Amino acid sequence: MYQLTLTIPEEIVLALNIKPEQLQGEVLLAAAMKLYEIGKLSSGAAANLAGIPKVVFLSQLAKYGISTFKLTEAELIEDLARA
Repeated sequence: MYQLTLTIPEEIVLALNIKPEQLQGEVLLAAAMKLYEIGKLSSGAAANLAGIPKVVFLSQLAKYGISTFKLTEAELIEDLARA
């Protein structure tokens, strides 16, 4: 396992309006959501990074407006043709 240390200014924590002990979870969730959104991690791997169950991760994606629908137009047409 790798460990990463970040230095985050106090004003950022204040701007986020969270308790300092919540910061790690918020940063991990944000990173996991972005890595999922850009296709670097699967939903399961991103949930693991965030330290939450996959179903909770998927609900957080919806809360932040990140689509879980990843089919291309061609894949969607193919799926519809098979339906």
